Amino acid sequence: MSIHRLFIATSALFALGFSIACTTSPAQAGCADFVLSCDNGRDYPFCPRAISSDGDVVTGTLTLAPRSNVRMRLIPMGVGYRYAGHGVWFDGLQNEARLFLRKDAAIACTVNRRAVDPAAPAVLYTKG
Repeated sequence: MSIHRLFIATSALFALGFSIACTTSPAQAGCADFVLSCDNGRDYPFCPRAISSDGDVVTGTLTLAPRSNVRMRLIPMGVGYRYAGHGVWFDGLQNEARLFLRKDAAIACTVNRRAVDPAAPAVLYTKG
Protein backbone atom coordinates (compact mmCIF):
# COMPACT_ATOMS: atom_id res chain seq x y z
CA MET A 1 0.00 0.00 0.00
CA SER A 2 2.81 2.45 0.84
CA ILE A 3 4.50 1.84 -2.55
CA HIS A 4 1.22 2.72 -4.24
CA ARG A 5 1.00 5.99 -2.24
CA LEU A 6 4.62 6.80 -3.06
CA PHE A 7 3.94 6.24 -6.76
CA ILE A 8 0.87 8.51 -6.66
CA ALA A 9 2.71 11.24 -4.76
CA THR A 10 5.69 11.07 -7.11
CA SER A 11 3.43 11.21 -10.16
CA ALA A 12 1.56 14.21 -8.77
CA LEU A 13 4.78 16.10 -8.01
CA PHE A 14 6.18 15.31 -11.45
CA ALA A 15 2.98 16.50 -13.13
CA LEU A 16 2.95 19.69 -11.05
CA GLY A 17 6.61 20.41 -11.79
CA PHE A 18 6.13 19.71 -15.48
CA SER A 19 3.13 22.04 -15.71
CA ILE A 20 4.97 24.84 -13.87
CA ALA A 21 8.02 24.42 -16.09
CA CYS A 22 5.86 24.50 -19.23
CA THR A 23 4.01 27.65 -18.22
CA THR A 24 6.92 29.64 -16.82
CA SER A 25 9.81 28.64 -19.07
CA PRO A 26 9.68 30.55 -22.35
CA ALA A 27 13.40 30.09 -22.91
CA GLN A 28 14.53 27.43 -25.33
CA ALA A 29 17.44 25.05 -25.01
CA GLY A 30 20.71 26.62 -26.12
CA CYS A 31 19.47 30.18 -25.69
CA ALA A 32 21.56 33.01 -24.33
CA ASP A 33 19.19 35.87 -23.64
CA PHE A 34 21.79 37.60 -21.47
CA VAL A 35 25.58 37.61 -21.54
CA LEU A 36 27.90 38.59 -18.72
CA SER A 37 30.84 40.30 -20.46
CA CYS A 38 33.57 40.29 -17.83
CA ASP A 39 36.88 42.05 -17.28
CA ASN A 40 38.74 38.75 -17.59
CA GLY A 41 37.99 38.87 -21.33
CA ARG A 42 35.37 36.11 -21.24
CA ASP A 43 31.65 36.14 -21.96
CA TYR A 44 29.33 33.98 -19.86
CA PRO A 45 25.89 33.34 -21.47
CA PHE A 46 22.93 33.32 -19.08
CA CYS A 47 19.76 31.57 -20.24
CA PRO A 48 16.53 32.28 -18.29
CA ARG A 49 14.49 29.21 -17.39
CA ALA A 50 11.62 30.76 -15.40
CA ILE A 51 10.23 34.30 -15.51
CA SER A 52 7.99 35.82 -12.82
CA SER A 53 4.77 37.65 -13.65
CA ASP A 54 6.68 40.91 -12.98
CA GLY A 55 9.20 40.03 -15.70
CA ASP A 56 12.06 39.06 -13.38
CA VAL A 57 14.28 36.12 -14.26
CA VAL A 58 13.75 33.69 -11.36
CA THR A 59 15.98 30.81 -12.47
CA GLY A 60 18.44 30.33 -15.28
CA THR A 61 21.54 28.58 -16.51
CA LEU A 62 24.97 30.21 -16.59
CA THR A 63 27.42 28.74 -19.09
CA LEU A 64 30.98 28.76 -17.74
CA ALA A 65 32.55 26.70 -20.55
CA PRO A 66 31.21 24.91 -23.65
CA ARG A 67 30.05 21.87 -21.64
CA SER A 68 29.87 23.40 -18.17
CA ASN A 69 26.52 24.89 -17.13
CA VAL A 70 25.42 25.92 -13.65
CA ARG A 71 21.78 26.29 -12.67
CA MET A 72 21.23 29.65 -10.97
CA ARG A 73 18.37 31.02 -8.90
CA LEU A 74 17.43 34.56 -7.95
CA ILE A 75 18.05 35.77 -4.42
CA PRO A 76 16.59 39.28 -4.08
CA MET A 77 18.86 41.56 -2.06
CA GLY A 78 18.05 44.81 -0.26
CA VAL A 79 19.40 46.67 -3.27
CA GLY A 80 20.06 44.71 -6.43
CA TYR A 81 20.05 40.98 -7.00
CA ARG A 82 22.07 37.81 -6.57
CA TYR A 83 21.93 34.74 -8.76
CA ALA A 84 23.50 31.76 -7.02
CA GLY A 85 24.39 28.28 -8.17
CA HIS A 86 26.67 25.49 -7.01
CA GLY A 87 29.93 27.27 -6.09
CA VAL A 88 29.25 30.26 -8.38
CA TRP A 89 27.21 33.43 -7.97
CA PHE A 90 26.91 36.94 -9.31
CA ASP A 91 25.66 40.08 -7.60
CA GLY A 92 24.42 43.06 -9.50
CA LEU A 93 22.42 46.20 -9.87
CA GLN A 94 20.81 46.84 -13.26
CA ASN A 95 23.43 45.96 -15.90
CA GLU A 96 26.52 45.98 -13.66
CA ALA A 97 27.48 42.73 -11.91
CA ARG A 98 30.30 41.06 -10.03
CA LEU A 99 30.86 37.38 -10.85
CA PHE A 100 32.29 35.14 -8.14
CA LEU A 101 33.86 31.96 -9.53
CA ARG A 102 35.66 31.56 -6.19
CA LYS A 103 34.77 32.86 -2.75
CA ASP A 104 37.16 35.84 -2.58
CA ALA A 105 37.73 36.57 -6.27
CA ALA A 106 35.19 38.88 -7.90
CA ILE A 107 35.26 39.74 -11.58
CA ALA A 108 33.56 42.92 -12.76
CA CYS A 109 31.02 42.26 -15.53
CA THR A 110 28.46 44.04 -17.64
CA VAL A 111 25.14 42.29 -18.28
CA ASN A 112 24.06 42.66 -21.90
CA ARG A 113 20.75 41.56 -23.39
CA ARG A 114 21.25 39.44 -26.49
CA ALA A 115 17.73 38.11 -26.98
CA VAL A 116 16.11 38.31 -30.37
CA ASP A 117 12.75 37.24 -28.95
CA PRO A 118 10.68 40.37 -28.13
CA ALA A 119 8.89 38.40 -25.38
CA ALA A 120 12.17 37.83 -23.53
CA PRO A 121 12.73 39.94 -20.40
CA ALA A 122 14.57 43.22 -20.93
CA VAL A 123 16.46 43.05 -17.62
CA LEU A 124 17.33 40.32 -15.13
CA TYR A 125 15.68 41.90 -12.10
CA THR A 126 13.34 44.90 -12.15
CA LYS A 127 13.49 45.89 -8.48
CA GLY A 128 16.43 47.59 -6.82
